[in-house]
Amino acid sequence: MKKPSIAIIFLTVLMDLVGFGLILPLLPIYSDSLHAPGWMIGVIMGSYSLMQFIFSPIWGRLSDRVGRRPILLGSTACACLSYVILAVGSGMSGHAALLVILLSRLFAGICGANITVAQAYIADITPPEKRSARMGLIGMAFGLGFILGPVLGGLSSKYIGPQAPGWTAAVLSGLNFILAYVILVESWRPSEHSLTQRPHVEQWLHILRAPRLNLLIGIFFLATFCFTCFETTVGLLVIQNFHIDKKAALGTASWLIAYCGVVGAAVQGGAIGRLVKMMGEPKLIALSLFLASIGIGIIPYLRSWGWLLAGLAVFSIGSSLTRPPVFGMISMLTPANEQGATLGVAQGVGSLARIVGPIFAATLFFQTAPLPYMICAVLCFLTSVVTLQYLTHIPPAAS
Repeated sequence: MKKPSIAIIFLTVLMDLVGFGLILPLLPIYSDSLHAPGWMIGVIMGSYSLMQFIFSPIWGRLSDRVGRRPILLGSTACACLSYVILAVGSGMSGHAALLVILLSRLFAGICGANITVAQAYIADITPPEKRSARMGLIGMAFGLGFILGPVLGGLSSKYIGPQAPGWTAAVLSGLNFILAYVILVESWRPSEHSLTQRPHVEQWLHILRAPRLNLLIGIFFLATFCFTCFETTVGLLVIQNFHIDKKAALGTASWLIAYCGVVGAAVQGGAIGRLVKMMGEPKLIALSLFLASIGIGIIPYLRSWGWLLAGLAVFSIGSSLTRPPVFGMISMLTPANEQGATLGVAQGVGSLARIVGPIFAATLFFQTAPLPYMICAVLCFLTSVVTLQYLTHIPPAAS
């Protein structure tokens, strides 16, 4: 039997995130083209995360009980179906189109267990002292997904039509399912471990009461909230600041998100391990949030493409350095038989940020465009200070 492989789980996550990244930057502009109000754009963007908030902890707990492989396969197959529904909705018009697009995102969120279970998979096969660096591979896959996905989305929507991104994502998810089915082996055998299975609400309370874990999960919530506000409004921001039409903005937003993915993937692919050794996880988290606060604070005031790319680079570097050490520490502080459940709760909290963030950002953007960016800059800075004040005093977990 083949051994579990980091490369295989990386490819599985990459394929899934290419499909996700292909759709994400186009949704606000599609919705605006269908004359959706700001709050409706936020609801469509946040609906995926609402379902993830509910179901990520459930799938994480289930993966502790039945293994990682069946959950990864099931979620990938359902993601394929959700993109088919999205493609159909993108070819419709009016309120019917908005309803079908919303339903597609709700269904995709129910099945969106890949990241939680992939992180548990890595924790299963990685010694504690190497987990932050290995978690960087998930972040790298995320970054690469936002390189390839938006490019494919922008090109297909421009040269084929509005339905093309949905069908492209469906095909990629189908290929992802085949790849995982053929080569992904199981990393967790529940029969070999004693499991602690708590009721759903009790599991949340148990984890959020843990002094070390609740601080890390709170940091992840705030970092995710700020990045989601950026994702939701960047396409609309370039329309306003650079005076381009909505059709051109489809491609532009995709290329800008892809650029952020390039920067993030480069940082997470090569720098995380060395930076963790040099600084330790807590100081690296604080630095990442400080850089993110600078980047997102200046973005709405940059009206030349060169300066905008520089601001996006600073923000992308900061954002990309946050996730791996946060999840590395969460994993190190979690018993082996609760990895899926704990990481599921953490991802659920991140999904909560993705529910609130789009509604918050889209609503404020249409009142005063820079306002959501400035609020996020302040939140990132304050979270950096809190991290230095409290997290650096937490002794490292024993290996």
